Amino acid sequence: MFEQELNIYWKKVVDTIKDGVMIVDKGGSIVSVNKALERITGYTRDEILGKPCSILNCSIFEYARQNKGDQWCVLFRTGSMDMRKCTFMRKDGNFIHVLKNASLLHDAQGQVMGAVETITDITEILEKDHQIEAFRRELRSEHGFHGLLGVSAPMQRVFDLITNAAQSDAPVIILGESGTGKELVAKAIHEIGLRASKPYVKVNCASLNEALLESELFGHVKGAYTGAYQNRTGRFEAAQGGDIFLDEIGDLPLSTQVKLLRVLEDKVIERVGDNRPIPINVRIISATNRDLDGLVAQGQFREDLFYRINVIPIMVPPLRDRINDIPILAEAFFRRIRLRTDKKINGISNGAMRLLMEYAWPGNVRELRSTFEYAFVTCHDAMIEPHHFPPVIYKNGPPPKTRQINPIDKKEMKKQRLIDALERSSGNQSRAAALLGISRVTVWNQMRAFNISYEQGKLVY
Repeated sequence: MFEQELNIYWKKVVDTIKDGVMIVDKGGSIVSVNKALERITGYTRDEILGKPCSILNCSIFEYARQNKGDQWCVLFRTGSMDMRKCTFMRKDGNFIHVLKNASLLHDAQGQVMGAVETITDITEILEKDHQIEAFRRELRSEHGFHGLLGVSAPMQRVFDLITNAAQSDAPVIILGESGTGKELVAKAIHEIGLRASKPYVKVNCASLNEALLESELFGHVKGAYTGAYQNRTGRFEAAQGGDIFLDEIGDLPLSTQVKLLRVLEDKVIERVGDNRPIPINVRIISATNRDLDGLVAQGQFREDLFYRINVIPIMVPPLRDRINDIPILAEAFFRRIRLRTDKKINGISNGAMRLLMEYAWPGNVRELRSTFEYAFVTCHDAMIEPHHFPPVIYKNGPPPKTRQINPIDKKEMKKQRLIDALERSSGNQSRAAALLGISRVTVWNQMRAFNISYEQGKLVY
């Protein structure tokens, strides 16, 4: 009785699952499908039942010819198929990427009756992978340097200094305001440096008190202080052979400065609570947003340590001194956040970009990134507009309320956005498409519709 009831409800169960299910007889004709398979392929049940499974144009479909001349899917010879990626052709002619599992069905006597296949649509997953890879390529493009973005002269000088510093073993100090990207500079020096295959260890000197900082840097032995229940390896030992990044070195206590000076001079450390020297081979990269010259004059930073760490200084410019990089940074943050949130926003309006170029950015690149995080929360339109930014970005209060746009204005705005993207990409349709968040074919179609062409290095419209 239970089996009979189960058979009654089995079809309903199969229709509730999200993966497509298809059953074929031993001749390869489709005898049953669930609702998910209808949705995935675009065929209705009536359209596909009785048809050969080859109607789906599976990219891994093979025939095994029997002696009688009948054509059989190779599945009937192998017996099963596990987690195979392939493509299907939908009813509308478009191809989709699927993950396919298949197995033979046998009757009570063990004879082959047919086969069952389960189909998982992975098209969106693959498209997302392609987006991520495209974004990675963009970050490695002409505007990028190991995670740092910029085409301005000040940033090009920084890139040159990074390259030169990476080929040296001398201490490097990175100077600049908060939020300028000093940590990215340190990481870039390590990634292209002589010690790239060795550890890269970061310590924030401002985040710990004096006792904990020494233990963090140099380690401690069991019983060195209350709570030291076992020996602990410090960050310098952990970075053996590689680079150690001392962030906010201007906040280092004077007592710790003395010990750091010995590390630089003698290449040894001593764990807290121990007097046995441990040789270390580590290159020091430090960073600060403070005026070390001023701290030396005030007696808050040792002059001898300052000269030891200030061998290769790299000054990272504030964002207000490289405004030509703002559009590049803005587009990069826009794409990263859109990729992460999957929010359907096409781009940044001209007015919004002008506002970004005019703002002073006291918080530098970090503030610009936070501005786009805010904008993606407040924006429910196709484009990010000035009023989507935090109020602090405005100089003269909030902008006037958005008026209703008639269809003619919308068409003109669409044309203007296209022109703007083509100008910014020097007529490159692929780059313009990336800026607008649309396909290259759409850009080409819009150019035809608006009678826009790119001739002899300039737009004609």
